[in-house]
Amino acid sequence: MPKRYSIFKIAAAYIGTVVGAGFASGQEVLQFFGYFGLWGLAGIALATGLFIFFGYQVLNLSHHLKAHSHLPVMRHAGGPWLGKAVDGITTFFLFGALAVMAAGAGAIFLEEYCLPALLGSTLLIAVTLVTVLLGISQVITAISFVAPLLVATVLGVSLLTIFKNPASLLTNLSWSEVPRAAAPFWPLAALLYASYNLILAIGVLAPLGSLNRQKSLLPGAALGGLGLGLGAGAITLALLATAPEVTAWEVPMLQIAGNLAPWTRTFYSVILLAEIYTTAVSSLYGFTARLAKPESKRFSRLAIMASLVALVAAQLGFSRLVATLFPLVGYGGLLLLGALAYYFLRENLPVMLSNFFLKRLLPTWARKVLPIKKKN
Repeated sequence: MPKRYSIFKIAAAYIGTVVGAGFASGQEVLQFFGYFGLWGLAGIALATGLFIFFGYQVLNLSHHLKAHSHLPVMRHAGGPWLGKAVDGITTFFLFGALAVMAAGAGAIFLEEYCLPALLGSTLLIAVTLVTVLLGISQVITAISFVAPLLVATVLGVSLLTIFKNPASLLTNLSWSEVPRAAAPFWPLAALLYASYNLILAIGVLAPLGSLNRQKSLLPGAALGGLGLGLGAGAITLALLATAPEVTAWEVPMLQIAGNLAPWTRTFYSVILLAEIYTTAVSSLYGFTARLAKPESKRFSRLAIMASLVALVAAQLGFSRLVATLFPLVGYGGLLLLGALAYYFLRENLPVMLSNFFLKRLLPTWARKVLPIKKKN
């Protein structure tokens, strides 16, 4: 009998796959929300709703299909043509995200510890590969174990910064630099943010949905989405409290942590490495499980090959990879959101319209003859 996971573990795994180098560094949140000022908080609210809705759609569809990778989910939701396009984008980004995480680890080793970037990238790839080769149970356990610590640290640093700089936060409530944002409008930025992060998470969400009871999926997706929204909101407020000076740094949250106390910068850099690790694990597992059956010899060989190629690609540099890959995949990932929305409407709209007709338009005696329908 397959192992089942609690609602908390589902939520923690969801959060852990998303909060990688970009999220914890503050650069992602700054680009997609912070530059919009207070409107960025509205964008976070929208993104949170999208995380909950689409995360649940992936979990639910995977549960019914008993999917071991994202491929069956994509094909069922989008059909043969759209499913192939979304599958290609997803598979490519999962590998690309692994290279980005390796580059991020290298950048931290170089800038914070004065050690070779190649050493940081190599160590991250090695630990990630070992975790993935141990199987999906170890992948989920590792991610869900680290995620609560990550969220607690992000919230702690952000809230301490807000309480330390209340006057600055109030002064900067009208601050914004929209031309520097990742998209020209905050609703589009929120949509793109949810889009590429869902692609990042689907590699773990798909097998996770097939392993769990139906009743655990919606609460797990809701708790995970709320956790992501809460973390992004806290980072945004911390960025506003320290803007515009902190926005000049490539890793703004590291500077914010250092402003609290010297030791908090070092501690936060360790947490940042842990967040990079969780995203790297989910990316490598999702990419390899798409191309080979988990726990097979081919799976192991492919995981090793992908790790080596990602290590080479990481030498292109962290900022260059993030600036090139994330926005591009965000637009491509809109196909994923479209496919999942189409699946939801295809499965639920007939029942919803039927119930509306029965409830609103028919007299009471007719409703008893034609009872309200329920979706199976």
